[in-house]
Amino acid sequence: MSDLSHQAPRDPRHDPVLRDEVIAALAIAPGERHVDATFGAGGYTRAMLAAGADVIACDRDPDAIADGQALVEDAGGKLTLIHGRFGEIDRLLAERGIDAVDGITFDIGVSSMQLDQGERGFSFQKDGPLDMRMAQDGESAAEWLNRADETEIADVLFHYGDERQSRRVARAIVAARPLSRTGELATVIRKALRHPPGAPKDPSTKSFQAIRIHINSELDELVAGLAAAERLLRPGGRLAVVSFHSTEDRIVKNFLRERSGGDAGGSRHRPAAAAAADAPSFQTPARKVRPGKAEEARNPRARSATLRSAVRTAAPAWPDHSMKEAISC
Repeated sequence: MSDLSHQAPRDPRHDPVLRDEVIAALAIAPGERHVDATFGAGGYTRAMLAAGADVIACDRDPDAIADGQALVEDAGGKLTLIHGRFGEIDRLLAERGIDAVDGITFDIGVSSMQLDQGERGFSFQKDGPLDMRMAQDGESAAEWLNRADETEIADVLFHYGDERQSRRVARAIVAARPLSRTGELATVIRKALRHPPGAPKDPSTKSFQAIRIHINSELDELVAGLAAAERLLRPGGRLAVVSFHSTEDRIVKNFLRERSGGDAGGSRHRPAAAAAADAPSFQTPARKVRPGKAEEARNPRARSATLRSAVRTAAPAWPDHSMKEAISC
């Protein structure tokens, strides 16, 4: 790893989780072209630039793009900022004449910057409009919660939030409609789960996470982003993915295991003969990395983080088949 990575300033709004470990996994050589597919407040981008990379950064949140313009100016032509979904990063780069890169990084989930803005509606700790839309378009959390039936809401809470009492929470949400504020929703969930005031862990956490993942189609976006990264990375290119949710991590793990030939028998959804037909497009993935105690103390968000990384081989990208089974496996 370049010593320059340790010289990168830490953004006071967003201290990126596992920053040094991500830069080590990327093994940046000066002049290489790297993609920060989830720009946020630019923490990883700053570290990449400090390590000598030319960076293309992407974010679906227009606020992140607007806030990042100062960094674009400071980077002196070494940073390109693109508004768009990371699941379409190969198309976004192709439109700019780029068909291969040396490294791609994903930081999956909501950013600290979004959580800190109550008006964005992501946080149960800050009252605001019940929105949760990363791209600030499409159906909001309030619109979905006020139209969806009890079963649909319960399924989302269970599958995306690991909420064991999802049916009780869904029933309470339907009974309390219409909902328009994050504070209202948090109160409904706490009452449904009989949460005493002042108790250490807020039971709203799982449901808010699940609703956010659903509203932004985050798991489908992750599946599309991994496939796009496979197509974009040149031989020897490095992929680094930081996730914060067990389902997200499972998708990344299954993708890298399959693409590295570690799933020789195939999944229950894919015959072994078909799996064996494609040469491994990634080398054996590195061991997963978790934050140390010092980082967890400095940044509580890091506690649930997992970094997975792998190096691209020279084999062609696999045919475009769905990885959606990883969500339920």
